[in-house]
Amino acid sequence: MSTPPPNARAVRKAGPSAKNVAAQRAETILLTGFEPFDGDAVNPSWLLAQALHGRQVAGHRIVASRLPTAFGASAALLARLIQVHRPALVLCLGLAGGRQALSLERVAININDARIPDNLGGQPVDTAVIPNGPAAYFSSLPIKAMLLAIRETGVPAEVSNSAGTFVCNHVFYALMHLLTTGRGLRRVRGGFMHLPWLPGQALAHQSAAGVALPDMVLGLRAALRAALLHTGETDIRLAAGAND
Repeated sequence: MSTPPPNARAVRKAGPSAKNVAAQRAETILLTGFEPFDGDAVNPSWLLAQALHGRQVAGHRIVASRLPTAFGASAALLARLIQVHRPALVLCLGLAGGRQALSLERVAININDARIPDNLGGQPVDTAVIPNGPAAYFSSLPIKAMLLAIRETGVPAEVSNSAGTFVCNHVFYALMHLLTTGRGLRRVRGGFMHLPWLPGQALAHQSAAGVALPDMVLGLRAALRAALLHTGETDIRLAAGAND
């Protein structure tokens, strides 16, 4: 039976010893999800991360943690988690209700523009995620190899060219900025995946878009395995662009 996922308080109060951190450095995947928001009782991103906590993929142990759906606080906790676990790979998960597939995000942009308040009441409009940061960062994960691996399981998947401007994009941009500029983190690869609603949520939202949690687990495991096994400098060549 796997150990329960760490929460924010545990990370703040106590981290692993220096010896344990060194042992984890090349073998840990940090997988994050978000707490529910905007009236939903659950968030598939956290349920999926929980489902994989403690599992092994290609010799790497998955550590899951839940981020608050809040500007600032989410990025700050993510930074602490990375410092504690020193993962080889970081994948942040988020909900994009209405999408019909697991969406591998290609790019994060340096903008916060919230249509609704976050869970702490924050609603930044036209502000930078990182003041004076670059306009955008690309994922450092092999998203095309991951896309192919998911599709081979029969789970619907796509490449997305917009992570939005809410907390998901905020976390994605903050992650890539930290991995690009943080000391000792240049070899850590990271990215973001959006998830559709669960079937019950889709029904409640009067939408046909929904993917069952076991299917998401199957697809995500395949994606993580592909990311770990694809060690080349360039991704595979696979057409997955958008026409709109």
